[in-house]
Amino acid sequence: MTRRLLVCPALLLALQLAAYGDEKTVQQPPVTANSDLEKMKKLAGTWLATDDDGKPTDQVMSIVKVIAGGSVVHETHFPGQPHEMVSIYYVDGPDLVMTHYCVLGNQPRMKADRKSAADQIRFQFAGGSNLDPAKDKHMHEATLTIVDADHIEVNGVGWDGGAPSKEMCCGQKLVRKK
Repeated sequence: MTRRLLVCPALLLALQLAAYGDEKTVQQPPVTANSDLEKMKKLAGTWLATDDDGKPTDQVMSIVKVIAGGSVVHETHFPGQPHEMVSIYYVDGPDLVMTHYCVLGNQPRMKADRKSAADQIRFQFAGGSNLDPAKDKHMHEATLTIVDADHIEVNGVGWDGGAPSKEMCCGQKLVRKK
């Protein structure tokens, strides 16, 4: 019995060491190259709303992080606000996909249109969870325009009752926080 008590912790330690190994020699799996994901990764940082003159305000609209070894982009919309939401961007096969975790309690999924202009990523509805697109309010499209390294524009189209909803359409001009 004593021998088992000594062997089990030693075996667990050996398994842990084998699992982690020497970080210098362990090769990380390659991140699948996708030009749209690479564009998204360059947006890492904090993004501010602009005033009527296009100058940055103090209002944080979005925080973008690259996570999971560079394979995922995590965006927090309206951080710290009651209507805070999250969008996760990742590659699925040849496609950049966004899952939007909405304050409405649904999770629309959108795929990037591979025919988007070079300075844009246009996302189109591709399903989701906890929603019926023919009835429920949900985000249905989004277009990200990269003006330059420090300026972006985001335009979204929401749907309600199976059609675009004017009250859910919005556009934002954002400036990177320095």
